[in-house]
Amino acid sequence: MATRENLQQVEYTLPYQQYVDPQVLKEEKKKIFYKSWIMVGHTSQVEKPGDFFTFDLAGEPIIITHGTDGQLRAFYNICPHRGAKVEQKERGNKKILQCIYHGWTFKLDGNVHKAPNFGTNALDRHSCMTAIRLEVHQAMIFVNLDPNTLPFSTVHQSFVDNIQTYSFLGSLKQARENRRIVHANWKAVIDNYLECDHCAIAHPAFSKKFDLSKYSIIPCDTFSYQCSTVSDGEENSGARFYWVWPNLMISIYPGSGNMTTSQIIPLDEGRSLAIYRYYFADTNITEEEEKLIRFVDEVREEDFELVELLQTGFHSQAFENGIYSPTEHGLHAFHQMVKEALHD
Repeated sequence: MATRENLQQVEYTLPYQQYVDPQVLKEEKKKIFYKSWIMVGHTSQVEKPGDFFTFDLAGEPIIITHGTDGQLRAFYNICPHRGAKVEQKERGNKKILQCIYHGWTFKLDGNVHKAPNFGTNALDRHSCMTAIRLEVHQAMIFVNLDPNTLPFSTVHQSFVDNIQTYSFLGSLKQARENRRIVHANWKAVIDNYLECDHCAIAHPAFSKKFDLSKYSIIPCDTFSYQCSTVSDGEENSGARFYWVWPNLMISIYPGSGNMTTSQIIPLDEGRSLAIYRYYFADTNITEEEEKLIRFVDEVREEDFELVELLQTGFHSQAFENGIYSPTEHGLHAFHQMVKEALHD
């Protein structure tokens, strides 16, 4: 009887322990999420001066503002006076941001506006909200908590070049957003996205729509993409599914200009927040676009059921890790990046 030890040319996945250990997640936050470019939103969320939205980046509260000078900026959503969260709402439009603890107020550029009980005393830079690196690419807003990081276009140059083929992306608007807690480690969700060996079994509608015999998963440096054609063979009917290190998935389907994004944010070692957004040329969604949303949601829910099932198995002592199939190149590349980041 063949055992794991005598199987030939077997390659093993990340240890299952890394999907259930809170100490591993602590290191991942520090070395991956706080040092990588993370998508937090879209320019259509902050179109007008005064617009803002807040975002929790793996435990770090941040805020994105559209200043009166037209600039988009990112800050830690934390008051320098005593550490309270400044803005409580998820989104809105304001001229001044106010901390409800002691009443400190801040301009949209992060500078302190008024500091009650400090009189006319001069306040130095430590009285301002702490700025965060921000860049916009194809109307997607990315931030990086590492002040010494390289520019997004340097880190992700090949991705920037690849996605430019979709000239309509910069003109899309966010039409809908949904959020869901997934009872699985964030890596398990990414793992599932980066292989399609399960598609024929778990995704009947997806398998019917796309020709899996022509399905390819292509790992690149800091991203990978999957591509296929609609099974009816229509011209120009290809779809492309991107994954961008570490936690962003971008799907572009056939038809009128569209994009869906999924961001997986770790809540703890066994739970993740999935934020999925839908972008079209107009916020008034057509029936055809509603059909696409229903299709995407159906596939996504099928995936969530799978990864939640996986998470229960990670706790078993039956096996220490999994085995890569010969086609799981994207999954293997992701795991190598995780290893390199944690041992950096």
